[in-house]
Amino acid sequence: MSAAMDRAELLRRAAVGGGVVVSGSLIGGLAGRAEAASVPDNDLAYLRLLVAAELLAADFQARALARGKLNRRSRAVIGKMAADEKAHYAALARLVSAADQTPTTAGDIDFSYPNGSFASPTSVLKLAAEIEALVLGAYLGAIENIETGELRLPIGQIAANEAQHVSALAALRGRAVIGRAFAPSLQIDAASAALDRFES
Repeated sequence: MSAAMDRAELLRRAAVGGGVVVSGSLIGGLAGRAEAASVPDNDLAYLRLLVAAELLAADFQARALARGKLNRRSRAVIGKMAADEKAHYAALARLVSAADQTPTTAGDIDFSYPNGSFASPTSVLKLAAEIEALVLGAYLGAIENIETGELRLPIGQIAANEAQHVSALAALRGRAVIGRAFAPSLQIDAASAALDRFES
């Protein structure tokens, strides 16, 4: 794709192709099922939204690491998170490809951040925490609303990993590492609007 894809285009593409977020050995089994079965449009829209959320997290983490503002401990945590996002995206991209669709890539979306986002360790970690809360909320919203039962486990597994990211960032910021007993989920419109804040 030569032009950057906006949020509306991501959601439109959900109607013609989607992906399944999985990790490890589930990829092969679910890829065949995703190809063979018809996934409802709502599920595809959520899956496309999760792709965009993963791309946002990965983009932010790469920029945060490149700025050199973080101490060794923070760099290690953000680096581990970046590796996790890469694994999440790779699994998703394989499944989108298995469904004969072209996966959305980092080159399809232009991300931007509020002024001062990378000015200090405090600003970097604050925005990292906001983005991870957004990503986790998007995954929880997907679990709440998807119809395809086979998608719930892999999406739930990634949500568990994203919750670890939220907790690790809280520790770096001197906040409570255990949050609310029931983490908030984001419905697709709210998650999409939140992602829109970071698009150029």
